[in-house]
Amino acid sequence: MILHQILRLSSIFRTAVSIHLRRNIGLSAVVFNKAKELDPVQKLFLDKIREYNTKSKQAGGPVDAGPEFQKDMNESLARLQRAYGEGDLTKFPEFKFE
Repeated sequence: MILHQILRLSSIFRTAVSIHLRRNIGLSAVVFNKAKELDPVQKLFLDKIREYNTKSKQAGGPVDAGPEFQKDMNESLARLQRAYGEGDLTKFPEFKFE
């Protein structure tokens, strides 16, 4: 009887310690990842994305797109407007629920 109670208490104690350790390890992993520097490949990738973002804002659209891109874009928009009706196809639609 006493052995059964000891085993049950040790099981409860083990579960509580396990949960506590998992939480602490998970929290310390998040803090460690935020504290460390990005690896060079990630840094290069983020730099290129930021560079493209500034270039696209300056250009007002896609970067390094020639006249053939604009022609294809206009043809595609015209084809979609014929198929699906009028409206601005370059904007996200607005939904109104009543």
